[in-house]
Formats: sequence, C-alpha cells, structure tokens
Amino acid sequence: IIDPSNLEESRAFVWLMTAALLAGALWLNLATWMGAPVSTTHSIVGGVLGAGIAAGGWGIADWAVMGKIAASWVISPVLGGALAALFLFAIKKTVLYRREVIPAARTFVPWLVAIMAWAFGTYLMIKGVKKIVKVDFLEATLIGLAAAAVVFFVMRTLVGRMASTMENSSAGVNTLFTWPLIFAAALLSFAHGANDVANAIGPLAAINDALSADSVVMSANIPLWVMMVGALGLAVGLILFGPRLIKTVGSEITELDKTRAFCIALSAALTVILASQLGLPVSSTHIAIGGVFGVGFLREYLKSNYATQLHKIMEHHDPAEQERLKPFLDDFRNASVEEMENLLKRAKKKKQVPLSKSERKRLKKIYREELVKRSHLVRIAAAWIITVPASAIMAAILFFTLRGLLI
Repeated sequence: IIDPSNLEESRAFVWLMTAALLAGALWLNLATWMGAPVSTTHSIVGGVLGAGIAAGGWGIADWAVMGKIAASWVISPVLGGALAALFLFAIKKTVLYRREVIPAARTFVPWLVAIMAWAFGTYLMIKGVKKIVKVDFLEATLIGLAAAAVVFFVMRTLVGRMASTMENSSAGVNTLFTWPLIFAAALLSFAHGANDVANAIGPLAAINDALSADSVVMSANIPLWVMMVGALGLAVGLILFGPRLIKTVGSEITELDKTRAFCIALSAALTVILASQLGLPVSSTHIAIGGVFGVGFLREYLKSNYATQLHKIMEHHDPAEQERLKPFLDDFRNASVEEMENLLKRAKKKKQVPLSKSERKRLKKIYREELVKRSHLVRIAAAWIITVPASAIMAAILFFTLRGLLI
C-alpha cells in the first residue's frame, strides 16, 4: 500500500501505523454500530493509505495496488452473489422442484456437500494452514479432493438413512443441510479469523519491531502477546457487536433458511479461492454479503415466474375442481414460457380447465415481490464505498495529532 523507505525516520512509521490502527478501529466500530457489515481489510487499507500520505506525501502510495482494491469493491460481492444464486438455483432445479423430492435429495445432496468439503478443504489450506506450513495451490486442491471423497461417502450413507423418515417437501430437504451448514459456518469463521485478524495485529507487530530495532523493518516478527491481543479483541468484539451484525446479515436483508445459508457459505469459500488465484485482494465480508443479496435477488426472480402462483390458484377451488385442475397445473409447472402461453390459450378455448379470466390474467402477469430490503442494500453499498476514504481521512487527522503531541 505504501513504501516505508520514503519516510525520513522510524518514529514517523510508528505514528503512521498507530494512526492507521486507531482509524481502522474507529471506522469499524462506527459502521458495525450502524449495522453496516464493512470490510476489516479495506478499513485498515484506508488507514495505512491516509496516514502514509500524511507522513510521506502522495508519492508514498502504491496506486496500482489501490486500483485492485477499488476493483474488488465490485468484483467480490458480484462473484459471491452470482455463485450463491447459482448453487441455490441448482438445488431448486435438481431437488426442490422435483415431484419426488426424496430420491432427488439422495442423489444430489451428497454431491453438493462434497463440493463444500472440497471448497473448504482447499480454502483452509490456502488461507489458514499456509501461514504455518508451505502449501501450493495444487497440494491444497488435492487435500480438498481427499476431504470431499470422504464426505461424499459419509453423506450418501447418512442421507440414505434419513430418507425413510424425511418429509417429502422442501422442509424435509432443509433438514439435510443442518450439520453441513454448522460445519461450513465454523470453518468459514476459522479461516476468516486466520486471515483477517492479521489486518489488526500486522500494524501492531510492525510498530513493536520498529520500536525494538529503532528502524523501519520490511518483515515483522509476530510475538505471542501480539497474537493474544488479536484473539482477545476478536472474542470481545463478537460478544459486544456480533449480535447486531448477525441480525442484519442473517434476517434483515432477506429471509434465510438452511439451504440458502449453505449456498452463501459455499460461495464465499469458492470466491476466495478463485480470487486468490487471480491475485485479487477481495474481502471475505463483501463476498458473504454479496452471497446474501444474490440469494435474495434470485428468490425475487423466481417469485416473479409464472409457476410460483400455481399453489395459490389451487387454494381458491373446491376439491372436485382441484382434481380437474391438477394435471393442467402440473404441465404448466414443467413447461417453458412459450409452452405456458400455449397452455393458457387452450385453457381459454376449452372450458374443461376451471380457470377464471382473472386467474388466467394472474398466470400471465409477472409480479415482483420485494424479498431484498432495498434500504439495506443502499446503506451497505454506501458504507463499502466510503470505507477507504473515511478511514484514510481519520488516519491522516490522527497522524498529525499524534505527531503534534509527541514531538
């Protein structure tokens, strides 16, 4: 982000990093208090950039790196949202929209959970274990595949046992994702902590080394007490602010069930793997929130589809008419848009199907129901955009304040 060699003295580097940490902390706490899930990575990036410019001028910054970070504001949530929507659509098409849900679940759910195991196995090796043991991408992928193979056979056995007692509905399928979702959330949290706590303790370690060596160091040692500060801060932050942010992400943006949450966790892991290989400095927070919005907007799209209104139409007819109507609605559910139009025309000409004029119009109409709260979308997007500038301005002010107090 900055070139420390442009600084004239080590004390300026200490003030710079202290200002960056304070600014990042202030902005993160303010945004979290407001219920906006902003990026820890981008907050500290903005702090280092702002304090660096204050200390060494505009030439100290690496604007190519900053350009990549700015691009990731768009790339990471879009990638996360697209993948989450893709997985949810695949689950709906292969399992939830089938007439016989249980056989479909026995076939496809083990594959979906195996993909999750591969993604998280690879993700943990790349973002966590790599910090301790050197692992290249091919080795990480092979370890992920080994984990996926084990999980596939275990899930196939478990789903086979549960199928006999499982309800033949989407609620029944939802129960199959309970334990995979718990493990996905735990593993995503582990990898998130292994990677993102470095954003806080990295500058602290740099300050400690600069004070010890009385010079700017390019690679800092990480003492145990520094890591303990990061771990303690993570736990206290979760206790104090966690519930507010969990409520925003988990229930206020769009309604989530186990299947949808599973798709979001899986998309987050896959997006980080893809971005890491492309060299993009993406935010885990942005990816997860993008996944939430992707799932919500897919639900809106599916709700606007013709077939979503079939069950509502059935409710307005007596049992005798429902029997006559059921074959038509079954054909309608599995038809393409063009075939749907033809079926409606035939229903109008032949009075065998008990559809009123208003119900035919209702099937023709594509309505839009807001399943994603637009106010949250605007607030979160605005918070993302101003994160780097806001923390940068705070850091610059804090740098000048610290320098004035300590000189």
